[in-house]
Order: sequence, then C-alpha cells, then structure tokens
Amino acid sequence: MRSTYAVFAALGLAVATWASRLPQIRARMDLDPASLGLLLLVIAVGGVVVLPLAGAVVTRLGPRRAVTAVAVLVGVGLGAVALGYALWAPLLVAGLFLLGAATGFWDVAVTVHAAAVERRLGRPVMPRFFAAFSLGTVAGASFGALMSAWRVPVSLHIGAVAILIALVTPVAARHFLPESVPRMAGAPRVKASRPGLAPWREPRTVVIGLTALTFAVAEGAGSNWISLAVIDRHHTTAAVGTLTYALFLAAVTLGRWFGPAIVDRSGRPGALRAAAGVAAVGVVLFALGPNTWTASGGVLLWGTGAALGFPVALSAGADEPVHAADRVGAITSIGYCGFVGGPPLIGFLAGRTGLVHALLVVAVFMTWAVTLAGVARHDPPVSPPPSQTPTFVTPRPSAHQGEPHADQPARDRGQ
Repeated sequence: MRSTYAVFAALGLAVATWASRLPQIRARMDLDPASLGLLLLVIAVGGVVVLPLAGAVVTRLGPRRAVTAVAVLVGVGLGAVALGYALWAPLLVAGLFLLGAATGFWDVAVTVHAAAVERRLGRPVMPRFFAAFSLGTVAGASFGALMSAWRVPVSLHIGAVAILIALVTPVAARHFLPESVPRMAGAPRVKASRPGLAPWREPRTVVIGLTALTFAVAEGAGSNWISLAVIDRHHTTAAVGTLTYALFLAAVTLGRWFGPAIVDRSGRPGALRAAAGVAAVGVVLFALGPNTWTASGGVLLWGTGAALGFPVALSAGADEPVHAADRVGAITSIGYCGFVGGPPLIGFLAGRTGLVHALLVVAVFMTWAVTLAGVARHDPPVSPPPSQTPTFVTPRPSAHQGEPHADQPARDRGQ
C-alpha cells in the first residue's frame, strides 16, 4: 500500500504547489476575482476535456503505465507554469491547461488501482488514500507559505517541484499491483470495461457523479478561494492567507484519514449526509464570522466536511471491478464539472456580493449533496457469464518470488 499512498501524495503536492503561489500569480497578472475565476477555469477544463477518454485509456495501459506517463506530463505542465510566470503569461495558461488534463488522467488511474487494493483488503480504505493526496496538498501549501515568507521566486519554487514529481512518481508506480484492471478471460485487454458511453447511461453512475460534483465544488472552492478571501477581508499578508489554506487542507486530510470509521459505522449515505452538513456549517461560519479566529474555525469544519465526498463516490462507482475504470472515469468527469463551474461561478458572484459572501453558494451545494447521498449504497457486483469471468494477470516468478509484494495485504501473505 505504500506505493499507492506515495502516488496519491505526489498528486496532491503537484496540485497544491501552484495553488500556494496563487496570490503572487494574481498580483503579477493583475487579475480581479472574475478574471481569476477564468484562469482557474482553464485548469479544470483541461481535466474535463480528457476525462471521458480516461477510463478506456487506463484500461488499455493499466494504472501503472498510465500514472508513469501522466506524472511526466504533470511535471511538464508545472514547468510551463513556472516559465510562463517569469517570461510569458500565455505559456502559464497553457501550462495550467496541460496540468489539468494530466492530473485528470492521474486521478482516474490511481483511483482504479486504489479500488483494486480496497477490494483485496475487504474494507473501505479509499478515503485514506485520498488522505495521502490531502497530506501532499498540506505539504505543498505549507512549503509554498514558507517559500512566500522567504521570498523565494515563484518560478524557482514551482520548477523544482515539477522536476521532483516527474522523477519520483514513476519509481513509486513500479510497485503497483501487477494488474489492477480485471479483464474477461480470453478477451483482449481493451475489453475489460464497456467502451463508449455505457456508464453515462446508467442512472446510478450519473447520480454518484453528481454527488461527487457537489463535494468537488466545496473542496475546489476552499482550495482556490480561502487564502484570497482571508487576505481581502481580514487584510492579512500572503503568507497568512496561504497558512489558512494549509489549515483547510489539514482538515481535509484528517477527515479522510478518520473517515473510514464513519463509513463503517454509518454506511456511505449516512457518512455523506453528515459530511455535507458539517461542511455547510463551516462555510457559513467562515463567510459570516467576524474575525480570523471564527474564519479558522469555519475552515476546519469546511475542510473536514468536504473530505469524504469525492473518495466515497469513487469507491461506490468501483463496486463492480470489471467496469470500474469506465465508471470511475465517468464519475470523475462529472465531478470535475464542480471544479470547472465552481471557481468562475464564485468569481462571478464575488464581483457583485464580495468574495466571502459568494462562497455561501458552497452551502447550497452541500444541501443538494444531502438529497443525493442515498445513491452511494453498496452495489453488489453482477456476476458475469462463466465465459466472461474476470481474471487478473499474474506476474511470472522472479528472483524476488519469495518476497511479499509491497501492496499485498498482510492477510494475503499468511501473516
């Protein structure tokens, strides 16, 4: 499991690194809230454009090779952002688009692999994998705050992280399970999941995607706007705004780490309803509280509540392993619409009501999440015909045959 945690954490580090320097990017490009919302739209659109294809591509390549390839592309995207900040704004925008596209593929590939690990373990651990993602974002945001306080150039900071992501992630992916995507016996690997638009015609898959969308709005709004809202309303420095953003990410991390216990106790629907309620309260407290202390309390509740939605939705979509890649791709595509529509919507409203009051729209989405949560009930896998029994590719014996695989659970090793 260590390699799975590491790849999730690397993805979080990549996302948070550029976001942690957003105040400096805003100042350098002289952006108002609406223009900044459009800039944030670019990265989300990059993800949405490629996500409908992600399930089929991950099925064909396998999560290991897919993650290896997109990690390099993420590094290239971050590198373009770094160079664009220093040299040419259009290059920065192009880098954000590539970053969104690559991280969208990365999301699907690593989630399909995590679902396979979860099924092997036989318990709901998906939120903990996303906790590793959140831990990566905390590290990225905290390091970004430190770089801001020390006045380290934005391009140097982002460029260094780009190189780290491109070099380290493929090494971790080598230790993935040998085959995370099941395939039908006697069929080509590309037939492992139903191609085309099949998942988009399944009501359960679509509604799970809408549930993911509501929580994506909550998480994305917090990641993109909290630091700026604190700076604008409470007149703090960029470093303090970034630290508040890091506090939000820390709350998300803790919520995901302890979330499986809530899912075990309350079930997926109950856990999602409770999470949405907590997030709504936190958003209201953040937006309407009188000082930075109440804002910090609101951030903690907001992050804790936003934590469970996306991983629990993806886990629900992967109940049936044969179709997991396509369904996860569809759910992630729908969920990403929250990242696409949320930032510009809040930026548009901020031009009329002020940023902190515009963030109250997140509470509305959390109310919607409560009504959708029932769809996440466990869906038992449908047994395929005998001629189409799912099989997994088993690696040939090697010199290390006697050693347990890094991601193999202890109970499968006879321990």
